[in-house]
Amino acid sequence: MEAYENIKALIQKVTRFLTYVGMFLLIPMMLLTAAEVVGRGVWSRPIPGTLELSSYMLSVFVLLGLAYTHQVKGHVRVTMFTDRLPEKVSMGLDLITTLLSIIIIGILCWQGYVVAMEEVSVSDMLRVPQYPFRLLVSVAALFLCLELMCDVVDTVRKLAGK
Repeated sequence: MEAYENIKALIQKVTRFLTYVGMFLLIPMMLLTAAEVVGRGVWSRPIPGTLELSSYMLSVFVLLGLAYTHQVKGHVRVTMFTDRLPEKVSMGLDLITTLLSIIIIGILCWQGYVVAMEEVSVSDMLRVPQYPFRLLVSVAALFLCLELMCDVVDTVRKLAGK
């Protein structure tokens, strides 16, 4: 099981790195938005392409943070029902929902890749290609899937009493 712990640590490090990349894009997005507001309000001259760039940076920020949010258990969970169940039953339900999530996120990863490879369009104003951002959906889903798989292994180990 030491190999599993090393793989899990590697997945978590890569997930954190991707999150830091996304967080780094928050700074230019903030500066660009502030410059847009000042340019539009003071000089009545907006910066062309600000909306496009901001939406791309926001999508990168959100998508690269998905797996990390799951890693730190930051997603919303309603546990008022499962908290009243015995621990093993609650863990079993958690295992079932995690397996279903892996299936759904796996399909998202696969289809995100298929759509990205077929994408040939560019943005309206800045002519930015769309496929890297579509491919990012697949990358984000892959790392979320890996985090979910780590949860499955951890839950099975707890259920087995290890």
